[in-house]
Formats: sequence, C-alpha cells, structure tokens
Amino acid sequence: KQQLDPMPVTRGKAKGKGKGKGGKGKAVGGKQVSRSQRAGLQFPVGRIARKMRQGGYSSRIGGGAPVYLASVMEYLTAELLELAGNAAKDNKKQRITPRHIMLAVKNDDELSTLLRNVTISAAGVLPNIHSNLLPAKKKKDQKKAGDASQEF
Repeated sequence: KQQLDPMPVTRGKAKGKGKGKGGKGKAVGGKQVSRSQRAGLQFPVGRIARKMRQGGYSSRIGGGAPVYLASVMEYLTAELLELAGNAAKDNKKQRITPRHIMLAVKNDDELSTLLRNVTISAAGVLPNIHSNLLPAKKKKDQKKAGDASQEF
C-alpha cells in the first residue's frame, strides 16, 4: 500500500514560502497597468527592459533600471523637441526639420557637449562668417580727412 505524503510536492511557486509579494493580489476583473503607466512615462519601459536583456549588457537587470533609462530618454527627447520647436517657430515654420534639431543642439551648451560627435543628416551647418572675410569698417575720422584733401 502507498503512504500519502503529508506535504505534497508542488511545482512552480509554493504559496507562503520564501519572499513573496505582500498584499492580497490582483482584484478580480482588474485591468492590466503597464510599467510605463505606473511610472507616468510615455516611453515603453517593457520594450526597453527587453532590449536591455537581449543586448547582452549584463546577465541580470534590475527592475528599476529600465524605468530609469526610459525616464532619462523621455526627458532628453522632450528637451530636444522643445528647443527644436522654438527654432522652427523662429524660422516661421510649422514643422520641425533636421535643420531645426541641429540648430537647437548647437545653440544649447549641454546638448552640444552631449552630441558633439553626432552628425545630423540634411541639417546643414551653423551660419558663421569669419571676421577676416567681412568688409573693413570705415571710420568717420578717416572719411573726413579724405574729404578735406580733395577740396581746393
């Protein structure tokens, strides 16, 4: 005859053992809330976490790392889009072009430092004329002295 084991072996997660999440669990019929929504972000935290795992950067990635990275990426994007929008508005344009992004980056000290080795395609160059190429300014004193020598 077989004897029944008083503690049956369970596969997977054993209830009440080890470190578990506290609380009562999900309410019945509750909607799923994404990690982006929980963090109040627009950037996809789950996708960034997946890319971090697949990228081979580390064998283990903490739960807060993709949230932090998503928030930094969202902040930088918002900052860049705001400055590029201002550049487009200065040029009386409705759309942001690569030129406006480049002008925004080059005119901001911190973004310029961050993106100093980046080339933006179809953006052109900053408007700059070397001072030696500009026509020499005429001084008023020389003009008057020249006029006096011509008179008889």
